[in-house]
Amino acid sequence: MPYKNYIYEYYQKICSGKITVGKWIKAIFKIIIDGLEKQEYYFSAKEANRAIKFIENFCHHSQGRSDLLKLELWQKAIVSTIFGIVDEEKTRIFREIFIVIGRKNGKSLFASAIIAYMAYLEPEYGQEIYCLAPKLEQAAKVYDGFYQMVKADEELAELAKKRRSDIYIEESNTIIKPIAFNAKKSDGFNPQLVVCDEMAAWAGDGGLKQYEVMKSALGARRQPMILSISTAGYINDSIYDELMKRSTSFLKGNSKERRLLPFLYIIDDIEKWNDIEELKKANPNMGVSVKESFFIDEIAIAEGSLSKKAEFLTKYCNIKQNSSVAWLEYQTVENAAADLTLEDFRECYAVGGIDLSQTTDLTAASVVIEKDGILYAFTQFFMPKNKVEYLQATDGVPYDLFVKKGLITVSGENYVDYKDVFNWYVWLMNEYGIRVLKIGYDRYSAQYLIDDLKNYGFHTDDVHQGENLTPVIREFEGIIKDGNFKIVNNNLLKSHFLNVALKQNMETRKFRPIKIEQRAHIDGFVSVIDAMTVRQKYYAEVGEMLKNAA
Repeated sequence: MPYKNYIYEYYQKICSGKITVGKWIKAIFKIIIDGLEKQEYYFSAKEANRAIKFIENFCHHSQGRSDLLKLELWQKAIVSTIFGIVDEEKTRIFREIFIVIGRKNGKSLFASAIIAYMAYLEPEYGQEIYCLAPKLEQAAKVYDGFYQMVKADEELAELAKKRRSDIYIEESNTIIKPIAFNAKKSDGFNPQLVVCDEMAAWAGDGGLKQYEVMKSALGARRQPMILSISTAGYINDSIYDELMKRSTSFLKGNSKERRLLPFLYIIDDIEKWNDIEELKKANPNMGVSVKESFFIDEIAIAEGSLSKKAEFLTKYCNIKQNSSVAWLEYQTVENAAADLTLEDFRECYAVGGIDLSQTTDLTAASVVIEKDGILYAFTQFFMPKNKVEYLQATDGVPYDLFVKKGLITVSGENYVDYKDVFNWYVWLMNEYGIRVLKIGYDRYSAQYLIDDLKNYGFHTDDVHQGENLTPVIREFEGIIKDGNFKIVNNNLLKSHFLNVALKQNMETRKFRPIKIEQRAHIDGFVSVIDAMTVRQKYYAEVGEMLKNAA
């Protein structure tokens, strides 16, 4: 050990087992330690300790108590990494800080302390510091926490002036301001620091675009920073998902990123979600800001309710869930993802399913192909040209991205042209030799589409929706949970699976699939279930062919 610092101290205690952390935290600190020893970057004890001393000597608690903050070892290690890891020119290495941590671990207070340090001691004159969120009242949470922190210290308060829309520190010509999403107006900003709070709740394309706008604006500064702190959430295809992908790729050694610094406090084993020792991995402040007994009480509640369990997994384990009332767990669907192409299934037999839009929005067509005992789903979506922008805004789903990826076919002007659905099945056969033996469809489907399919030679069958699907859904649940069903390169289809809830008839013990909320879509899931229904119904007839055995 070339020198003693909080990074090394924390990592030593992790390695010795004195401190319990998950695999991602072990990974990031190993990367840092290895980088220091290889002299890929350097450690400035002066800068690291300067930040820690400021926080512990000037930053006060702002709720429930007013004493000075005392940073725990894990917090000191993070602060040391953020401010102490530098290049040969003593410029900070990391620009994007991403911290995922359980509720009640003091994340907002920590963010406020980082703002305070940079606002008062950052050497750069004329700083712009922004607290960013989708709505102004959300952005104001960290901003107000910072102001309360400043007010609690006479020296800090004396230098700060609260104005109508910001806080101004005249000595350094620094402004601290809460802002809501407005990508167009953000172009003129020149931030030194952007704080993004609870970004797992940033829905749709707006969050992705806003983050990128603010990130690109950092370029004008010598050592700027964008700090994102969040607990896991329920929203799919968000900036949280994007940062999580980038972070895990970096931590696995699959990325050459240099400016990203992720601290992912997440449990490793979902089966141990109710184990206190496992929970420490997502809650490093257990025993400090939140008592162990609190978790014991919450576990007892969660064990008696599926929805409460989902909420617990999200809030305190940082295992992302789709909804507190959803049928399938997020991890189940995530584990079903497969990176393959249609090319891998040439000359295969398949079953198909169609869910046509009853109004004007989204149509889904699927094929399910069995290979080596595993079922693979390919789904193509269809959406009218004039509805893409509108539905993107109302649904909070980045449909334009899915169009670019080829997962959505723009079809018709205001209504889906069902000829495109017909053509997709024909294309599968002509281009890849994929022969769809049976196609299930809802009785409300357009008759002319069914006639076209029949006339071409496809065998179609009416699938009765509602509680009639109970046996198929029961079978399907076992298949996907056993790992024998895969969703091939389709995040939109994954989100539709995650949007499914089951409404049970207490008299018949049967159930039917419903949306978890009104604006959610399950069209893709329904099309797959239609395919699975005809597969189950006709398996005695065509099952051997569907196995696609060599």
